[in-house]
Amino acid sequence: MKATNKQSAVSPAASNETASASPETPSVPQELHLLRLAWPMLVETLLFMMLGFVDVFVLSRYDDLAASGINTANQAVSVLTIVFTVFSSAGGILITQHLGAGHRKAASRIAALSLTLHLIAGLLVSLLLLIFSRPLLSFIGAKGQILTFAEQYLSIVGGFLFFQAVMNAMSGIFRSHGMTKLPMLVTVGINLLNTLLDTILVLGLLGFPKMGVAGVAIATVISRVLGVILMTILLFRHIEKPSLFRLLKPFPRRELIMFFRLGVPSALETFLYNLSQLVITSIVLNCLSEQELVAKTYIQNITILFYIFSVSIGQAAQIIVGHRVGAGEYTAARQQGFHAYKIALAVAITASLVGILLREPLISLFTEDRTVISLASGIFIINLLLEFGRTTNLVLIACLRGAGDVFYPTACAIFSNWLLSVGGSYVLAVICGWGLYGLWIALAADECFRGLLMLLRWRGVRWQNALSKRSVETPETTLQDT
Repeated sequence: MKATNKQSAVSPAASNETASASPETPSVPQELHLLRLAWPMLVETLLFMMLGFVDVFVLSRYDDLAASGINTANQAVSVLTIVFTVFSSAGGILITQHLGAGHRKAASRIAALSLTLHLIAGLLVSLLLLIFSRPLLSFIGAKGQILTFAEQYLSIVGGFLFFQAVMNAMSGIFRSHGMTKLPMLVTVGINLLNTLLDTILVLGLLGFPKMGVAGVAIATVISRVLGVILMTILLFRHIEKPSLFRLLKPFPRRELIMFFRLGVPSALETFLYNLSQLVITSIVLNCLSEQELVAKTYIQNITILFYIFSVSIGQAAQIIVGHRVGAGEYTAARQQGFHAYKIALAVAITASLVGILLREPLISLFTEDRTVISLASGIFIINLLLEFGRTTNLVLIACLRGAGDVFYPTACAIFSNWLLSVGGSYVLAVICGWGLYGLWIALAADECFRGLLMLLRWRGVRWQNALSKRSVETPETTLQDT
């Protein structure tokens, strides 16, 4: 049944909360501007990428194997921290929709639950990494000196990973309230501090001994601890009160169930995509030449710049859509989603076209091998089609998540990732012998097919029906003012 434009997405029992919200707490902004939300998140994403780059760069001055060791350790961390995605994704959806509906107290309850779940998950992951760091690293293939360096790094950073989990939760709360600049400023401070400490502790400046990998790990932990302290101060000054955890009594079991119902599919989609890419890598490693593998590495690093803007636009669109849907403004939500999509697509296609025009100079920044340059130059043209599909997915899947429709994108990913991306890579790159070109065609086919499905979904009304069944359905017993 088609939802009306003003149908409320949240239980009417929560409607009396707005009046009881603390006057000291700022209300949700009535107008959320896409680019104002997006640009701080773009800067924040770039800075997080730079954080890893600085670690590797400084360690490369110390020992090449040490740089490889922390890169291996971070791969293990990225797999385990997918559990944080479960809670951060669901928390963002629920908070934005409650704010859009004017249910301030319910949004605070979700924020308290998100912080608690992130802390518990972070402590469990930290304990797991402390106890099983060496077996885990050995499982993913680390050996010899690389294993030693990776274990040294992981035993320090992994043991304090719960700080990163809590910081992720607080960053999500700020974003859900439309405050994207504050997390960006904290990230700037973390990057500056991390770079300074890396240089001092790794290279042994200012009288400190050369600590190598341990120095990078200590710098990372110190930066994250101070980041959490700053975020906590800002959170309790601008959005919440320290007493928000009292809202967890009685414990909101229904909201906990919603966290998993909304968060698990979103995290599963990310996990399946990463797993499919890992399988593809294992497939093509034995059929691609060394030059093709090198070209693949360089292209993947360059094309990040083509779609990173779309990632930020998608995150901003998810916030706006969540607010609109929470207020029952489905038509406005759809229009905002398409507006964000058009902007992201224009930027991504323009960047890709510029990349095609400058493809040889760009590849030449990394290598002088003419074979690699020639291979990569051809891929840039195919990549134009891939970016069209990828941008569609990045933005519209984020919009669907903001609306609470998390199952459909995951179901599409299961089908498309494994049939077109994995299966297509094997057929075109291995059986047909098209090598790197066959791989990129398969990847583009997957992105474009899923993009078409997401476009049709967002144009329709079924995501509204999915919302009414699965999103912010909070019982009266947990939403009434206490």
